[in-house]
Amino acid sequence: MDSGQLIWIIIAVVVVLAIIAAVLVLGRKRKAKVNRNRAVEMREQAQADELGAKEREAKALRAEADAKQAEVESERLRAEARGSQQEAQSVRADIEEKRRKADELDPDVPTKKGRGPQAEDEARREGGDGEELRRDRSARNRVEGEPGTHQPGDDQPHGERPRNL
Repeated sequence: MDSGQLIWIIIAVVVVLAIIAAVLVLGRKRKAKVNRNRAVEMREQAQADELGAKEREAKALRAEADAKQAEVESERLRAEARGSQQEAQSVRADIEEKRRKADELDPDVPTKKGRGPQAEDEARREGGDGEELRRDRSARNRVEGEPGTHQPGDDQPHGERPRNL
């Protein structure tokens, strides 16, 4: 082999190596560009996912705040109901006290104390076994339409409660 052929072989090897190097460099650049594009897409997707996560967090916080508000409202309503119950019990106690006092004043109503011989006889006739008897006798002998006979609840339809109780 002479030196001319050897030079051409070396040049050919160098050219082939240069072509391979160029192909590798271009391939790496192309791969880097593809990776950059993929990284941009992944970042955009991550940003969109982050926005979605923030929205879900905000919804969860709103739901929690709504639940706390509902608890507060529930407690307020419970307190209001307890107050109404206490008020109703107080009104019932007052009503019962008024009835008791009215029964004590009314000579026609037999009580444990009695109101003389007439009350004792009446209590025995009506099953008076020592228990306190109380009856509303306000409607007895009343004629409808007669002046002065208006009784509370006369203007209420049957079965309805008075509105102020």
